[in-house]
Amino acid sequence: MIKMEELRKTFEALGFENVVTYINSGNLAFDSKKAGEEKLVSKIEKAVEKDFGKAIPVMIRERSALREVLDNNPFEGEFESHKEMHVLFMREKMPSEKKEQLLAQQSKDEQFAVSGREIYCHTRLGVADSLLGKGFIDKKLKVATTGRNWRTVEKLVEL
Repeated sequence: MIKMEELRKTFEALGFENVVTYINSGNLAFDSKKAGEEKLVSKIEKAVEKDFGKAIPVMIRERSALREVLDNNPFEGEFESHKEMHVLFMREKMPSEKKEQLLAQQSKDEQFAVSGREIYCHTRLGVADSLLGKGFIDKKLKVATTGRNWRTVEKLVEL
């Protein structure tokens, strides 16, 4: 497992400023000079692989984009606990045929909404026995994502 303090140092060595970590799941906030997202992702992925020996897909969002994720939750008011609500971040938009496959799997207890490069997941019965918990999106649809629960997304906006 990558230690967050070591990851923070890797980001600082890349020249990022005001690097802040949040819990032990790879959440970092940082300031960088204006650069394209692809360039930043490539730079970070190469550094992580070099420093930690692991090829890990990186997803980047600006703070304003995270605020939009919160503001545009299609399930707002429908969940009782942050544990029911998750967001999966993708590097690029999901192809329409995969989106259709995902939405076809919905039930009253597990609902999805795809918006831009995010998948909103409302799992009324929790993650353990859900499609999300079983890796349906990553394994069956073969869409690389990184997921965060609702509370984490709220905290990331504050970093």
